[in-house]
Amino acid sequence: MSEQPGFRDARYAQAVKREIESLIGNRQLRIVHVCGTHEDTISQHGIRSLLPTGLRLVAGPGCPVCVCAAEDVDMAIAIAQQGHIVTTFGDMFRVPSTESSLAKEHTKGADVRIVYGTNDAVEIARKNPNKEVVFVGVGFETTAPTIALELLRAPPRNFSILTSLKVIPPAMDLLANIEGFSVDGFITPGHVSAIIGTNAFQPFAEKYHIPCVAAGFEPLDVLEAIRMLLVQLIEGKSVSENEYTRVVLPEGNIAAQRVLAQVFRIGDAPWRGLGIIEKSGYFIREEYSEYDARLKFDLPDFDSVDILPGCRCHEVILGIVDPVDCSLFGRRCTPEDPYGPCMVGHEGTCRIRHEYTTL
Repeated sequence: MSEQPGFRDARYAQAVKREIESLIGNRQLRIVHVCGTHEDTISQHGIRSLLPTGLRLVAGPGCPVCVCAAEDVDMAIAIAQQGHIVTTFGDMFRVPSTESSLAKEHTKGADVRIVYGTNDAVEIARKNPNKEVVFVGVGFETTAPTIALELLRAPPRNFSILTSLKVIPPAMDLLANIEGFSVDGFITPGHVSAIIGTNAFQPFAEKYHIPCVAAGFEPLDVLEAIRMLLVQLIEGKSVSENEYTRVVLPEGNIAAQRVLAQVFRIGDAPWRGLGIIEKSGYFIREEYSEYDARLKFDLPDFDSVDILPGCRCHEVILGIVDPVDCSLFGRRCTPEDPYGPCMVGHEGTCRIRHEYTTL
């Protein structure tokens, strides 16, 4: 880490590193984060190499396109095959499903378009009044409010949304209950915390006696969050703290939360390779059902396959294995030709590790 002002000051980083070494002593600890942007910061700046050998920093399910169930992708593909316009974010374009991807369908002639936001998809619908336009909405609590806001603006009737929106805290519940996988502390995602607030993680910290710290995305943010977690462990505390105070409030973004509650209901949702997680997804409320692509189109029952043979993405998503433990990593599965979903998006653990790992 080169010496830079502010959040990349090398001397300050070394001071935090020394304090982390002092705090951990001879203990063996596992700290888990659930954010792809955190993983990028950690891998890009070699943060793991700065940490004591007794401290393991693990990536959890922090990539929205990685945890998008194959069935949701299969639905989007089926809608495109029916001749409708399908729009989505760039990362989602190449995510593999059971037998295909939106990118592959595009090469076959399907009208699949990459957009930067839901508003772009709405504009496409306005310019194509005789065509159905579907936006594949993928993301966590951070993305969901922007999608919800478009429905409140009364988009054209030929517009609809196929939601694959996930809620982070229930996934943390899953990690905390994996047998033999102890979690000593959570670095909670800064983007998500900006919406739901650090208070949202307090019940989790109390229930499982696991300290939580919301962190920003600079190298020193991550190191400071680790230090704060270790202090909690030494003091016997289990609370939800905030390192990212320049952005995150304890109560979060109240306006965004109101928009979410108005448009979406929370229900059980499928996560790729992880099965159904209770109360972990946003679904369109009945009042806005005319914009729900799941109800609007005649879709078949899908015999979807989340994890293809040989792929270990589900274990990577859970933090059970490291990407390099997969025999396909960097060989059969690369960013140019992804076999599993974790190698596609810029928040995918395999994609990030491939970028910063020498094979």
